[in-house]
Amino acid sequence: MKKYLLALLVVLLTSNFMFAQQPLKIGYVDSQVILTQLPEAIKAQGDLDALTNKWTAQIDSMTKELQDSYSDYQKQQGTMKDDKKQAIQQQLVEKQQNIEGFRRQKFAQGQGEIYKENEKIFAPIKEKVYKAISEVAKKEGMQFVFDKTGDVLLLYADSAFDITYQVLDSLKRGK
Repeated sequence: MKKYLLALLVVLLTSNFMFAQQPLKIGYVDSQVILTQLPEAIKAQGDLDALTNKWTAQIDSMTKELQDSYSDYQKQQGTMKDDKKQAIQQQLVEKQQNIEGFRRQKFAQGQGEIYKENEKIFAPIKEKVYKAISEVAKKEGMQFVFDKTGDVLLLYADSAFDITYQVLDSLKRGK
């Protein structure tokens, strides 16, 4: 879908250029560079990493507890009655299910808490970056700005049209 939109954009730009005979100015940014150098984004990523580490440590602790319980069960199963074996096996299965449930709740692709936190933490930063991109593009007289790291494939980019560092400078100065 994005390829078709890009192709349509190129056709429209070309026809606009031919009929209007006004120069077309297109720029691009590397949002990954911006997000790795912007202090607010660095802090947000650190907060997200800390949360991920906390939840991973909880999973590791739960897994260690399960492994210890299973090891104890293996040592004692020879002397246990069948009803006691079944009860312990059921407890082990429940512990495993709890671990998997916790993992899904926190890290499920697209719907886990980590993805929701990511959106919550980075939403104001992304809005600020988009605003800065818009301001720099208007100042530079650009009609279009592409993101080099996005889904739109950028096969060639002349560095003269790279406004990444202008956007980053604008963000750091707070303008």
